[in-house]
Amino acid sequence: MIKSGPAVQDEDFSRKWRTLQAVMLGTFIAPLDASIVNTILPFFTSVFHADISLVQWIPTVYLLVISCLILIFGRLGDMVGHKIIYLTGVGLFSVTSLFCGLSQNIWMLITFRGFQGIAGAMLLSVGPAIVTSAFPARERGKALGVFTTSIAIALALGPTLGGMITEYLSWRFVFFINIPIGAFAVMFGLRTIPLGKRNKGQRLDWPGAITLFIFLSSILLYMNKAKDWGWSSAGSVMLLVCASVSGVWFIRTEKKAPQPMVDLDLFKNRVFALGNVSLLLNFIAAYTVVFLTPFYLTLIMKLPISRVGLVMATFPLVMLVVSPLSGTISDHIGYRVLTCSGMLICSFAMVLFSRLTDANRMMDVVWYLLIFSLGTSAFMTPNSSAVMGSIPKKYLGIASGILANMRSLGMILGIAISGAVFYNIAPTALIRSHSILNNDEIQKVLAGFHWAFVTAAVVAFSASITSFFSKNSS
Repeated sequence: MIKSGPAVQDEDFSRKWRTLQAVMLGTFIAPLDASIVNTILPFFTSVFHADISLVQWIPTVYLLVISCLILIFGRLGDMVGHKIIYLTGVGLFSVTSLFCGLSQNIWMLITFRGFQGIAGAMLLSVGPAIVTSAFPARERGKALGVFTTSIAIALALGPTLGGMITEYLSWRFVFFINIPIGAFAVMFGLRTIPLGKRNKGQRLDWPGAITLFIFLSSILLYMNKAKDWGWSSAGSVMLLVCASVSGVWFIRTEKKAPQPMVDLDLFKNRVFALGNVSLLLNFIAAYTVVFLTPFYLTLIMKLPISRVGLVMATFPLVMLVVSPLSGTISDHIGYRVLTCSGMLICSFAMVLFSRLTDANRMMDVVWYLLIFSLGTSAFMTPNSSAVMGSIPKKYLGIASGILANMRSLGMILGIAISGAVFYNIAPTALIRSHSILNNDEIQKVLAGFHWAFVTAAVVAFSASITSFFSKNSS
């Protein structure tokens, strides 16, 4: 019997929303893991007897690997199908979570977090592409807004779960929690996510992939290690030279390649180019908050790790409510008003954070987090919808990968820049979760927080400018 009319419409409606549910479930574990790990970073300084500069590599190595590989997997998704890349990433993420939880020292944990980054690159590179291809243009903002709720829920649960699990069970279980979620996500996705269209006759641009990997790994290592080695040391200069040569070679390769790794013509599209720049700047500001706020709460306010998790949950809880609304609104009025005003709100919140002292109360931090998350929620979904809707469907995988890469680069830069500003004022030896600081040391730490958040305020304001000069589109 051939279905027609309302029956076909109902089936199409059910299929696209089941696809969205499957992608939301698989994507859930990556932000859940990230928010848990970031919240308990002060705990790792104590359990591993390590300085913050070493503990910082637990999230940084994960983000470094994602940033270096995510475009490659986005391109592979366009070639072989988004489904196989996505579900392989979800499964591998679960396996690497097991090894992270079994780590016996900080070096093992950092190593396995690097392998976990490979899995993260796979699942994050094609998730938005699957959602975008499943929905018509008139529903894209709404769908991406709902998709963002899975990230918001994970980010909301992560700090609270991380604090409670670490305090009452063991830090190892913050990684073990990913295993059953990932296993179920793979089984559900195998049944639900369509195979999608494979672009036959295409091949991976290996020269472009290799030169891109060398460029990204060199520049990111420079940003993270130059402050320790010295900005003009031999090692730092070598990384800069390597990044420069590989970057120039990558551009030359992509211009000549018949099937380039990244079609550079995409960046002639102002919506696509400025949308990605705005997202990068947004995540630099956001990860200044995510990275430094737990240390303020533990060092200055002396809150237990479980209470820190509850405070940090403010950020994603607001996103859970506002992101779907902003996506739906952008479908009707366009994106530029929302993205520009959202980043202005973020900049204002950074100014408030920069004024924190040892006399502030916990609720002050909650209010500042609420304001910042309101701005981020107003910005993120409309910006993503505009970027993904500005390019042809055959580029959805690589466009999704570029967006994800901007997020990862923003996270890394947020940690690196805020850390560099902070370390130049507050000695890293002071930053131990078990440290008892005297008044002079507290003032040094507060000064470090102040200038790191001032820097983030400038970055967020810059994002409002790039959003303003992006062409409007409904």
